[in-house]
Amino acid sequence: MAKKQVNELDAFFGVRVPRLGVMTAGSLSRGLEVKLDPQTELEDLAVGRYVVVRGRKRRFFCMVTDIGLENTNNQITLIPPDIQSNYYLADVYQGTTAFGTLHIAPMLIINEDGSIDPVRTIPPHFQEVWTATEKDINDVFGDEDETHFNIGSPLELQDTQINVDLVRLTERSVGVFGKSGTGKSYLTRVLLAGIIARGTAVNLVFDMHNDYGWEVFNEEGQRDKGLKQLFPDRVSIFTLDDESSRRRGVRPDFVVRLSYSDIEPEDLAALRQTMDISDTMLDAAYTLRRRWGKSWIQQLLTADVDLIEELLASTTINGAALSALMRRLERFQRFGFLQPQATDDSVSAILNAIDQGTSVILEFGRYGNALEAYILVANYLTRRIRGRYVERIESSLGDEAKQPPQLMITIEEAHKFLDPQIARQTIFGTIARELRKYKVTLLVVDQRPSAIDEEVMSQVGTRVTALLDNERDITAVLMGVSGAQGLREVLARLDTRQQAIVLGHAVPMPVVIKTRAYDEAFYAAMGAPLKGKKLKDAAKKGSKSLYGDENFEGYD
Repeated sequence: MAKKQVNELDAFFGVRVPRLGVMTAGSLSRGLEVKLDPQTELEDLAVGRYVVVRGRKRRFFCMVTDIGLENTNNQITLIPPDIQSNYYLADVYQGTTAFGTLHIAPMLIINEDGSIDPVRTIPPHFQEVWTATEKDINDVFGDEDETHFNIGSPLELQDTQINVDLVRLTERSVGVFGKSGTGKSYLTRVLLAGIIARGTAVNLVFDMHNDYGWEVFNEEGQRDKGLKQLFPDRVSIFTLDDESSRRRGVRPDFVVRLSYSDIEPEDLAALRQTMDISDTMLDAAYTLRRRWGKSWIQQLLTADVDLIEELLASTTINGAALSALMRRLERFQRFGFLQPQATDDSVSAILNAIDQGTSVILEFGRYGNALEAYILVANYLTRRIRGRYVERIESSLGDEAKQPPQLMITIEEAHKFLDPQIARQTIFGTIARELRKYKVTLLVVDQRPSAIDEEVMSQVGTRVTALLDNERDITAVLMGVSGAQGLREVLARLDTRQQAIVLGHAVPMPVVIKTRAYDEAFYAAMGAPLKGKKLKDAAKKGSKSLYGDENFEGYD
């Protein structure tokens, strides 16, 4: 009776929130079909939008996955009305004989008490379908708090926040995917800023192109603040290229130097594809390490003909493989950060910063353009840091106070580390498969998720994906996700900039967002002070919101 009265009032006063139509068919596995009302503007709808089916006992929160046109008489498709000369006939047909449809995928159930349940049933025929309201969104994604962080808004509700659970985000590995130019670095920077601001993990970022530390130029040629400027006391910049850092106006906290004597054959295994290192060459490296100890690289690079002949005569090393290995290792001589003997322990310096709760951005400077340098350094440091973490976790069993902080390691060009042929042998593949066992997880950034080992992808808990147009990449991102076929259509139709789909461990359901702008408002939300004209503009905007006066510029 109460529902009937509400409908009568809506009919008299007008519906405040637009009703879209009624549910007419469907199933739990295939999704639901909706017949649109005649007054619903079909062109205002889009895949990825959210709607709510108001069932008899609960609300079904759904995503639009397809839009179509239907009719009750196929004659119309053969002899359509001439709307240029007869508008009246077109209006008569519209909504009755010819009508629009939506295909929607149920995502969650919102109970009367506001609790959220997985979808295990569907509403009965002819239940009303409405545009999702701000309240519906907030009931599902909650409010921003100490552990939840705003990363954007739904496409149709720009004033509503989508908040991710940062604790759940960091307790498993994370993937940021998207084709080149879709803003993966900005998405990653927003996520890292949230993690640092909320203190849910400490970060080690292998910054290939100097995008995260001090500042970066955006597509408009303007400077965007890096994480060091936003969190000066919680971020340290380490660099492999001190000259490049200072030329860009960056004062690094530590200059990283690596020693030839610390490079192990295991570090070369990660370079198997990048440097075309064969199994025979790796076998030779292991033999040299056993024979000559930690100085094996230095001795090989400086060996004369007599030493090489003696080596080949006294070992099982293949001569051609040894020569090829020498040529590969000679490339390392171009890297200024590699020295015969490093004076400082870079691993200890990074761990000391992490223990203090300070995130580390490791800039590569000019070496970022050399993929072999990036892979070598990332693998070298990560293997040793993870080894130290394992020791500390195992020694602290029974005493949580002695455990190190949660660590998230960010790598770009992730498929180079996690290719199916090498993922099982690299430290990054090991970390991805361990989940949170040793309190180290990954944040992988890549434009080719299909090139990442399937087992590793299955362990990526949260996936933040911008536009992908390769079918194999889309399939890889949606692997193991319920309702993947509907999400495939949504993912393929994202805008090229500032849109992404978020799914997995950190959100209650897949969600399409307009990503949060990385601008002065974001800086202020992270605690960075505004200055000069920007401060005045912010005050004017706030005054307008309060008083509705465009000319009010604040009190003196």
